[in-house]
Amino acid sequence: MASPTLLTPTSQPKPLTPFKPKSPTTTATTTTAGAGSPAVPFRRREFLSLVAAGTLSPALILPTRPALAASDDEYVKETEDVINKVRTTINMDKKDPNVAAAVAELRETSNFWVAKYRREKALLGRASFRDMYSALNAVSGHYISFGPTAPIPAKRKARILEEVETAEKALLRGR
Repeated sequence: MASPTLLTPTSQPKPLTPFKPKSPTTTATTTTAGAGSPAVPFRRREFLSLVAAGTLSPALILPTRPALAASDDEYVKETEDVINKVRTTINMDKKDPNVAAAVAELRETSNFWVAKYRREKALLGRASFRDMYSALNAVSGHYISFGPTAPIPAKRKARILEEVETAEKALLRGR
């Protein structure tokens, strides 16, 4: 037996009662009346829109510039420092007792460099940034996967040094 509330093919749908909106009433009855001016009711919505317009208008009138990470000279100097650290760390002998400390310092420097310059839209298209980022990614990936004392394979080492060299050439050209 079917429930009377279920719609079945043989049941007749009941028409919905039409929605009648309530008459417009003002909830806020605050009025401002000056000498000789008629009382004008202020509604909350109008008040908030005026406040929002007053608050947001300085931001629209005075556009803010995005904060730049650094000047071009600073980018060149810091990138050259990172290039020198990559070269010295990669070329260290695997039996050198300072390898782990050098790798830790390189990872700290490369993380700082990447965090500082990866958000710069002006630098993302530069060849020096692209090649340096790729080289740092390869070096960091190797040391994260195999540990700070694991030697870099010759093929990977050659590719990293080539990317570092092209990044350095691009830096000298201003790219």
